[in-house]
Amino acid sequence: MIVEDKFLEQVTALLPALRAFGRSLCGDPARADDLVQDTVLKAWTNREQFQSGSNLKAWLFTILRNCYYSELRHRKFEIEDPDGICAAQVAIAPDHDAKLHLRDLSRALQHLPVDQREALILVCATGLSYEEAADVCQVAVGTIKSRIARARDRLVELLGDDAAQVTGTLPVVNSLSEPEIVASQRSS
Repeated sequence: MIVEDKFLEQVTALLPALRAFGRSLCGDPARADDLVQDTVLKAWTNREQFQSGSNLKAWLFTILRNCYYSELRHRKFEIEDPDGICAAQVAIAPDHDAKLHLRDLSRALQHLPVDQREALILVCATGLSYEEAADVCQVAVGTIKSRIARARDRLVELLGDDAAQVTGTLPVVNSLSEPEIVASQRSS
C-alpha cells in the first residue's frame, strides 16, 4: 500500500509537466487534459510494470506520446460531423427493426374487422386493383375504397406513435393506394 501511495504522489507531482507536454503535442488544452487523463489511467493500470528506480517522468511521457500518436492514427479514419449530418446519410436501420415493425403490423391487422382486413390485403398486399378486389368480395368499388380507408385509419390508431415507423419500413402499407403498390411490386 505504501508503494502505491508513493507511486501516486510521484505521478501527481508530474501532472503539470504532463499537461505542458500534452499541450505542446496537440495544441488544444482540452485535448491535452484528455491525453493526461488517459496517460495517468494507463500508468495506474500498469503500475506493476514500472521498475522502481527508473525514470518515472520518462515512462509517463512515453505513455502520453504513445496515447497521442495512437489517437492520431484513429482520427484519420474519422470525419468531423458535429451536427450528425454525415452520419444520418450513412446510417442504415437494422434488419431487426423491420422484423419488429412487421410483427407489430401483423398483430394490428388481426384487430381489424375481417372485411377491412380482407380489402386491405387484397389491394395492398396482393396488388389487386380496386375493381378486382370488389369482384372478389362481391361488393362495389366504393365499398372496397371505404374499407381500405377505415382499415388504414384503424391501423394508425392501433399502432400509435409507431405507425410512422411501421409504415415507413413497409411502403405497401404507407401509401395504401393501388397505383403505388403495383408500381412498387413491379420495381422489386
